[in-house]
Amino acid sequence: MTGTSSAFAHSGHTASPFAGTDVCEEAGFQLPAGADRVFFDDDLWDFTDVIGLPVQMPLSARRFDFTTVVSPDWRMVAKELVMAMLTPSHPVVAPLPRAYRTALHLWTCAGRLSELSRFFRWLDARGVTSLGQVNTECCEAYLWHRRYVLDENGTVVGSQSPATRRAAAMVPVDLVNYRELFTADQPASDLVPWGGATPSAVAEMPNGRAENKTQPVEDGVLQPMLAAALYLLTAFSPHAITLAEQIREADRLGARKSRNIRRTQGRKARAQDPESKITALLAEHKQASDPLTLLPDHHVTERIAKGWSKHDPLVGISLDLLARRAGFSFFSPQWLPSLRGPLEETLATVGVQREFGRHAVAVTAADGGATMPWTLPLHRQQAVALVGIVRTAAVIVLAAVSGMRSSELMELKVGCRQSEEPAPGLIRYRLVSKVIKGQGLGGVVDEWVVIEPAYRAAELIERLHPVSTEGASLLGRFAFDVRYRWFRNWVNSEAGARLGLTPIPDGLVNLRRLRRTLALEMAYRPGGVLATKIHLKHIVVATTEGYSSRPGGAQAELLAEVNKHESDRNLDLVLAEFRNYQEGILPAGPGARSLTEFFAGIDEKLDPAAAPAPKIQRSDRDVLNLLTKRAKTLHIGPANFCWFTDPSRALCLKLAGTPTADRPLVGMCDSARCPQATHHPCHRPVWAEHAERTEIFLGQLGTTRKTERNRLQADHDRALRVVAEIDAASTTDKESA
Repeated sequence: MTGTSSAFAHSGHTASPFAGTDVCEEAGFQLPAGADRVFFDDDLWDFTDVIGLPVQMPLSARRFDFTTVVSPDWRMVAKELVMAMLTPSHPVVAPLPRAYRTALHLWTCAGRLSELSRFFRWLDARGVTSLGQVNTECCEAYLWHRRYVLDENGTVVGSQSPATRRAAAMVPVDLVNYRELFTADQPASDLVPWGGATPSAVAEMPNGRAENKTQPVEDGVLQPMLAAALYLLTAFSPHAITLAEQIREADRLGARKSRNIRRTQGRKARAQDPESKITALLAEHKQASDPLTLLPDHHVTERIAKGWSKHDPLVGISLDLLARRAGFSFFSPQWLPSLRGPLEETLATVGVQREFGRHAVAVTAADGGATMPWTLPLHRQQAVALVGIVRTAAVIVLAAVSGMRSSELMELKVGCRQSEEPAPGLIRYRLVSKVIKGQGLGGVVDEWVVIEPAYRAAELIERLHPVSTEGASLLGRFAFDVRYRWFRNWVNSEAGARLGLTPIPDGLVNLRRLRRTLALEMAYRPGGVLATKIHLKHIVVATTEGYSSRPGGAQAELLAEVNKHESDRNLDLVLAEFRNYQEGILPAGPGARSLTEFFAGIDEKLDPAAAPAPKIQRSDRDVLNLLTKRAKTLHIGPANFCWFTDPSRALCLKLAGTPTADRPLVGMCDSARCPQATHHPCHRPVWAEHAERTEIFLGQLGTTRKTERNRLQADHDRALRVVAEIDAASTTDKESA
């Protein structure tokens, strides 16, 4: 590449102003006593021990390896740039006019260094030896290189994300912004990448005003996934805890005996008479009818490869486990000839079985059918995997009903559960964690008010934790997509089918999607998929209490997102009903006349002949502006819409004795009598099903239960009347003709 040569003198550059600096001290990072310090002159900056780093931050992002930059001059540029981003108040950084005024997070700096190293390697490949040779064409070429995904032949096979493009555009911008700071090499003084446009604009980043790009979990995936997770949480919890304790005890026993006995195994084994001890142990197996332990298949294969006959009855027996239980670290092949007879006799009497889960407690299947052992006998690895599946089920429930971000889940610690009883029988559950997003190093301690299933999920994870020390990380850094894939495979396996679990179809599930799903379920569908398994009103109450307790906390952000979705939902519903009105599909119910008159008034404003001014409102946006006020009064019930325009007319508030409340009590709504309630075609299935079930109950009542019959008959007649009114109001003029 050709370009303007740099006027910067490489050979005579001065020492860096950061030379010899303790990076952590200058940046304000705290280290535990005795930890290694990080100095500017080192080629590897290891921030692993810095106090307050988020659990979610991977170890690779905590180590800044500058050796990935081959050129010594460019390596110095990389160090100075990262140091300046970490210490914006340093005397040589603060005067720079375009430098960042707030220190960047270590994780952000790790990403900047990674992209900067990639840029330098790209320059090396193109024969560029000085930053002074970088011009606008070079910047454009690098952005094009990072904009697309290329195969090994350089053919475009896809596009990178806007975030990747922005990171690529940020590199030359940062080099120019900190140009005066660099002592080893500098970009040309007249270089202005992309004419001064921001990296976000160059990368065509979304502006945030469009629809949230994170989509909710599909209903077909959410329903069986949540059902399986809740089933494991409720039915498997105590048994999984017991199984985990058995695994840990077996591991401790084996490790302890191996450590204490291995040194004496060779010389003292004969003096300890292993044959008699193992024979006595076999006698105990026969007396208790306790099967011998079966080896995993891969160990059997190893034995056969070493010369065992596949027809040998002892080829699948765990002889080492017998030896450890008898007090030896392993089973010596020299003992087998004298012990073969007792071993085969015991095997013929008691049989062989896997080590764990032999006497599993019976549970009811997920489909409510027969009872069966909660697990079949398992090898150790299978038992560990099953405990992990139950743990993943608890994580799914915790994430799905709390709305916590992944970073907030990973900050949970042993002892994070708190509960209080402000009134008899009323328990408030809290989880203590940290808010990481948008916060400085160390985060901010926060509390989440959650419902009982989320609290129990955290309790189960804590009980399954191998370290019960207060303050230990509860979940640590984990890959949810990997754990979920294992969970789905288990549910879809023979083990899940045996328990009556519905298979989970393919579909993308991650923690962001679960949070998004919760927000949409709370806002759009109070009777949706989540509500079929979790009492959604309890989640709404818990989230609201969390907001009230800490108005600036994480649950306030979740509630704000829910409220925004709820406003959008109401506008969409009102617009849809207005369009139905225009098509002749009218609402039914006591409040139908009021709503119809409102729609008629809006429709009149849209009539060109009746318009008092030349301007005519026609687009959906203009119509929504006219409908916004009424949309704010809409509250959704399971079988009606409540238009809460006048609290004094709300039947639910009159029945509750709270006529001045600012929200209706939808759970107490009697929509067939309330003057502010309407019924629409979407509510017909609910009323029709209610009428059908009531009719079945009436047929099952005896002749002597007259009072109950009269009550149910009135309820049945009301349901039929509502269905008839909906059908009559839904008949368009065209159909009537």
